[in-house]
Amino acid sequence: MDQGLVAVIFIVAMLGFMGIGVPMAFALVLTGASMAWVLGFFDTQLFAQNLVAGIDSFPLLAVPFFILAGELMNAGGISRRIIDMAQAWVGHIRGGLGFVTIGAAILMASMSGSALADTAALATILLPMMRAHGYPMATSAGLIASGGIIAPIIPPSMPFVIYGVTTNTSISSLFLSGIVPGLIMGVGLVIAWKLQVRGMTLVENPPVPMGQRVKITVKAFWALLMPLIIIGGMKTGVFTPTEAAVVAAFYAMVIAFFVHREMTLPQFHGVLVRAAKTTAIVMFLCAGAQVTSYMVTLADLPATLTAWLGPLVEHPRVLMAVMMIVLVLIGTALDLTPTILIFAPVMLPIAAKAGIDPVYFGLMFVLNGAIGLITPPVGTVLNVVAGVGRLRLDQVIKGVNPFLTVYLAILTLFVVFPQIVIAPVKWMR
Repeated sequence: MDQGLVAVIFIVAMLGFMGIGVPMAFALVLTGASMAWVLGFFDTQLFAQNLVAGIDSFPLLAVPFFILAGELMNAGGISRRIIDMAQAWVGHIRGGLGFVTIGAAILMASMSGSALADTAALATILLPMMRAHGYPMATSAGLIASGGIIAPIIPPSMPFVIYGVTTNTSISSLFLSGIVPGLIMGVGLVIAWKLQVRGMTLVENPPVPMGQRVKITVKAFWALLMPLIIIGGMKTGVFTPTEAAVVAAFYAMVIAFFVHREMTLPQFHGVLVRAAKTTAIVMFLCAGAQVTSYMVTLADLPATLTAWLGPLVEHPRVLMAVMMIVLVLIGTALDLTPTILIFAPVMLPIAAKAGIDPVYFGLMFVLNGAIGLITPPVGTVLNVVAGVGRLRLDQVIKGVNPFLTVYLAILTLFVVFPQIVIAPVKWMR
């Protein structure tokens, strides 16, 4: 069968199932089944084998433990202490709660690796404070959503784990690649927030005395130690990224129970249930994507896409720009995890053929997908902020636009100057 026709069937089936409201994981399985039927390879036993193969991976064990670590951080007081510390140091500056949001987002990103967990924690604690101090709710919600998506970029990152497993790329190298871009994202948010603050009438907080600042920072000591243990352990080779996830979850549990003493057994049960539900969603997506991925490989669709993009292989930056534009459009309809599972195995071979560094491409792919989390109409993170803050989705979309523009500018910067990403990774190696 003509490969172009198979590619059309793949796109139409995927969009069709999504359009009628089929959950993403089931849409992936049904898309794979549709392709198998058209290609004459329909076999339920083959589907079952691929579903199991999709989650039968040691590195993927990092996913449930990073999810658990994020839940434990929020329930055990770790996230709150990070926010308290940031507020003590910069909360008195004009628009200080915005800077608190950015600082807390960066610190929390270095612990959990989950955009949804970080965003929920930031929104729960900071949105009421911003409302009480007269901050515009739309802009504040937009900033919190934008800060939340730094989590997939700064290590340890759950999407980097999924990308590394899916494309057989070094997870440790992907983690290293996210440090500088994540900090640049934070700087971009600071600049954008400064511009937004100019026209606001705000209630300003008095500066916190130095002694009180030190006291609050000491209370956050155990929280600040967490990223040092995780990143330092991976950098020195003490443990792998998968083992780092277990260490993060165990550390967060010990701090919640025995140091902060804010966790009870009933609360711990609730944390485990929430983590299990989120893990089930992510793992089912991985399983369903394996079915579609197998059929995509069987139909040789990567070769079709290579033929379409073939003329650009001799011009790596132009090719990169085109693929980023395609991914931005995909991000408006698909969540980050299915985007990685479906398109990363297809696009990476084309990028490699053009001589594009696979770690750099992985960073750009995940960054693009993370931006999709705050891009309407799907925008999962936007929905989290709207739900927690009890705001209309259109308000949050309006508020996120200035920060979304900054992120797209940063994405463009990395396309034009790839060494911003590549050089720090080589140095840290």
